[in-house]
Amino acid sequence: QVQLVESGGGLVQDGGSLTLSCTVSGRTLGTRAMGWFRQVPGKEREFVATINWTSGGTDYVDSVKGRFTISRDKAENTLYLQMNSLKPEDTAVYYCAVRTSLYSNARSPNGYAHWGQGTQVTVSS
Repeated sequence: QVQLVESGGGLVQDGGSLTLSCTVSGRTLGTRAMGWFRQVPGKEREFVATINWTSGGTDYVDSVKGRFTISRDKAENTLYLQMNSLKPEDTAVYYCAVRTSLYSNARSPNGYAHWGQGTQVTVSS
């Protein structure tokens, strides 16, 4: 069993910043990478960012490049998403997820084996 718990969501004004955290516990030895996704009602879950757990290599969706930074603390089994210059279109429920194979699609929800419960981020205009 792997458990993921997100925190750090909330309400912020346009142009503001938030940092999301995701703590992983349980059987974590199979973690190869982690990612952040987001979802708004009526739309599919969207890839935001991913990080290779060993190398720290990262990838981002174009819409957040230069504004969001994904990072991890391996010792604490914690994933972060620093979000700056937030826009109203960033409003969504944000989910962290664990990828247990580097052969799976890093940008697809299907490539991830374990998910957190989500945390709401609301950016007001």
